Amino acid sequence: MRVAIVGAGLAGLMAAGALRGRGHDVVLFDKGRSPGGRLATRRIGSARLDHGAQFFTVRSEQFATYVHEWQQAGIVYEWCRGFSADGDGHPRYAVHGGMNALAKHLARDLDVRCDSLVFSLHRSDGAHQWEVKLDDGSSQYADALIVTCPLPQTFSLLVSAEVAMPEALWRTEYDRTLALLAVLDRPSSVPSPGGVQTDPAFTFVADHQAKGISTVPAITLHANPAWSEDHWDDDPVTAHDLLVELARPYLGEALIVESQLKRWRFATPRSIWPDAHWSPPELPSLAIAGDAFAGPRMEGAATSGLSAAAAVA
Repeated sequence: MRVAIVGAGLAGLMAAGALRGRGHDVVLFDKGRSPGGRLATRRIGSARLDHGAQFFTVRSEQFATYVHEWQQAGIVYEWCRGFSADGDGHPRYAVHGGMNALAKHLARDLDVRCDSLVFSLHRSDGAHQWEVKLDDGSSQYADALIVTCPLPQTFSLLVSAEVAMPEALWRTEYDRTLALLAVLDRPSSVPSPGGVQTDPAFTFVADHQAKGISTVPAITLHANPAWSEDHWDDDPVTAHDLLVELARPYLGEALIVESQLKRWRFATPRSIWPDAHWSPPELPSLAIAGDAFAGPRMEGAATSGLSAAAAVA
């Protein structure tokens, strides 16, 4: 089959790899400049910072098989076993060179078309069942379709295809996240092993030098959903400066050399669909996947992508 996948985040990349392994012809479209979605890594000067997902865990045998392969390939490593003083014994994994290096590893040998904004999706009357229309006016045709972007966006794209998604699915709400990325002139005061999950002001604080992906001190701080919602419409300078003030306890004696503000509009789904993907009963050639299905974690996105691939295949 010819399969089109909208979104080259982890769910889309896992689906594409599984389908290609079964001999299908797969093309992925993503509006970003590189694949990965929230597997996002940024260079600021000599620093390297993950600014989306910071780590991942393994709970299923299926995902463990993939993670073992990534470890054997030298892509993934165990960062720590918890962020408290004693830890909890459960491995947290990170990626050599930053999270986006995993996306690039998964995208190798795949037809990933970045800077490609999908405008609408249609059912085709031609030889292929699906038409993917891009914002440049071009169209691509496919026998099967997987959509992995946030559910409100998926709903908008499928209106033109007259696909009736369950209301509880397309009305899924997402928490927003404002993030501060900061390069420092000396090590931060983020405690070992370089991560904090218990601060009420932040969902996570990461020290990338301690984590092992940056040669110079650099931190990412994800503000909590309530704070991010309250300040989402602030002008960028105001939001940035407020985040810097919140970050003071983690700077210690360090000064900020350079910093950036990052906005994640669809950071975390507030509710999870009970199945690993969704397909219309009358349209088995369509599957909708992402972290709103199998859980708002990297493993959930990966599992959902694999489930969608199995469904359309």
